Amino acid sequence: MKVQTLLKKDSYSKAAGRGLLAGVIGGLAGTAVKSLVEHFLTVREVEQRSAQIKIVDELSTKITGSPISVDNEELAEQLVNFPMGASVGAAYGFGKKDNEELNITDGIILGGSTWISTHETSLPMMGLEPKPTDVPMRMQFNELFAHVLFGITTEVVRSTVLQRLNERD
Repeated sequence: MKVQTLLKKDSYSKAAGRGLLAGVIGGLAGTAVKSLVEHFLTVREVEQRSAQIKIVDELSTKITGSPISVDNEELAEQLVNFPMGASVGAAYGFGKKDNEELNITDGIILGGSTWISTHETSLPMMGLEPKPTDVPMRMQFNELFAHVLFGITTEVVRSTVLQRLNERD
């Protein structure tokens, strides 16, 4: 089925397709904002490698036999961040497929819950980040702040895109 056909149908699939698309675009925008903020706020110790770099480094070692170069670490980090942000945005957009109204509180909840489910639980449990009790409060706050901005941006863009898509009818 073509994307244009999906977006034109008056049905559940129309709402789902538009919600997913709006969410993906919102998630990508949110990830860009989060990545920008993290350039200015300290979210980890200088010598600490991010979970994203560890993941890509391990994958690179398995595929090529060598880890990624230090020169490519920033790019490698974004190769994890953007697909993850798009996926979170897609799920969020699908969940809000029938609601084009802007709700900043929902964006704050999205960002906060994303932070809790990654940096506070799953990444430390997988050994990709230190336990939350081992991370200085200032860095935890900075990471939470970046994630909240991710959520707010995702919600603002998702709502705007969904409104524009719905106006096309």
